Amino acid sequence: MVLCPVIRKLLHKRVVLASASPRRQEILRQAGLRFEVVPSRFKETLPKASFPTPPAYAVETAKQKALEVARRMHQKDLRAPDVVIGADTIVAVGGLILEKPVDKQDAYSMLSRLSGKEHSVFTGVAIVHCCSRDGRLDTDVSEFYEETRVQFSELSEELLWEYIDSGEPMDKAGGYGIQALGGMLVEQVHGDFLNVVGFPLNRFCKKLAELYYPSGREDPRPAQSHQGRGGRAEDGGERTQAAGPEEAVSNRTGHSPPPFPTGLLELVDSFKASKALFTACKLKVFDLLKDGAPLKAVDVAGKLGTSACGTGRLLDACVALGFLQKTDRGYSNTETANLHLTSDGRVLPPTGRPRGMSVGRGRAGHGVRVCLSDPLLFQASCAHSEETRLGLLRAMHSLAKLTARHVATAFDLSRFASACDLGGCTGALAHALAREYPRLRVTVFDLPEVLQHVAGFQPDGPRTEQVSFLPGDIFEDSLPEADLYVVSRILRDWPDGKVHELLSRVARACKPGEATASTSLLQNLIFV
Repeated sequence: MVLCPVIRKLLHKRVVLASASPRRQEILRQAGLRFEVVPSRFKETLPKASFPTPPAYAVETAKQKALEVARRMHQKDLRAPDVVIGADTIVAVGGLILEKPVDKQDAYSMLSRLSGKEHSVFTGVAIVHCCSRDGRLDTDVSEFYEETRVQFSELSEELLWEYIDSGEPMDKAGGYGIQALGGMLVEQVHGDFLNVVGFPLNRFCKKLAELYYPSGREDPRPAQSHQGRGGRAEDGGERTQAAGPEEAVSNRTGHSPPPFPTGLLELVDSFKASKALFTACKLKVFDLLKDGAPLKAVDVAGKLGTSACGTGRLLDACVALGFLQKTDRGYSNTETANLHLTSDGRVLPPTGRPRGMSVGRGRAGHGVRVCLSDPLLFQASCAHSEETRLGLLRAMHSLAKLTARHVATAFDLSRFASACDLGGCTGALAHALAREYPRLRVTVFDLPEVLQHVAGFQPDGPRTEQVSFLPGDIFEDSLPEADLYVVSRILRDWPDGKVHELLSRVARACKPGEATASTSLLQNLIFV
């Protein structure tokens, strides 16, 4: 079964996730789904004893969460989203339903009950298709649940309290998170791992396939939209599907329609998403919303001096991209935006940068998004303000910090005594290597114009003697002696001729038995 076309069915619909769970959001975003996050206000007080089984309770809770969000959004905006997704995850052992612990003692009671035993994790999911008709909200609910069986190890008192004191159990069903520290408590998992994390992605995609390809086809051609069906009662009645526009054309002309340009539309959507992100950064939207109370669109517009209508659309776009959260109180940053998209932590190149810096007409022939080791490219930035140069360095430093540890641990480098990071910029990767390998001495070799700014990017605490900085041109000057040369961040955007020249220089600098860490794996990691 091909899952990707199923997710694509929702790309041009307004999809809302009725959950504040960062784990569910991450699972769905990694699957390519675009959605807004509107946490449900449904009070999870359904009487558990009135349900015949634990999964029935989870499904009903998920449905009520989704319906509450659909009704609230319809009342507020006089229009409903196309799809609302609700989910509820519970842990059940011996017929007893365990939800989130209310305090540490409750967490201890739950984990003690799970110790050494097998339990079931159920996630109920409700997919609510909505349409507004004559001012009335019609809903069409599809629901299912997934079960995964989990075996716990025997847990000592010391381990139990150490885990509880970490704080992790307090917002998780059953008092543990399998994707984090709680994974050390688990001996075996039988079933969908993501279901235990919080959302059964595989079953969700299969359910979408049932809804959008009722005949069992996996043809990605568009089926009839749920809009305009007038809504269907929630009694499980059969759906009817009229011929879509492509089938109608085919029937009239006798010719098959051209293939649906899915890839092109995805590129267009990606372009629009990147424009929205860069515009929000340029306006400093994320700075305005950092660490403050949520703001309404009209308040944000007033502070930025922009139109309320246009600002509202921009903010909603950032919500759909997962960078802002929207509640009745207004808009606020997500954790990702606070960490990476504000001026003091931005991973994007500075907005408003000179055009020459975005297309890079220097010897590299490409953009400066990888490194500043080409003198002509960096000299282009030097012609502009100090703020522009430092903004570019901040963006590169932030990106390098995100991936440095993954790169440093991708290979076993313990046999090397010295390394040289060519084009290493602010030294983020060098410091990660030094932390992972206390015996390794790392030299960062980059342009003088780059290294004059590195003091402001060094880690807090005492300066390590393992990392040193040496100014120079990787194409003109002698390369520092080292057992290992790291060139991961500077190969991808050089023309083949320059790559060959650089690697030849590195090969001549290497002594017998030395190595160059420049494999495709390392490059892929640095660009994640």
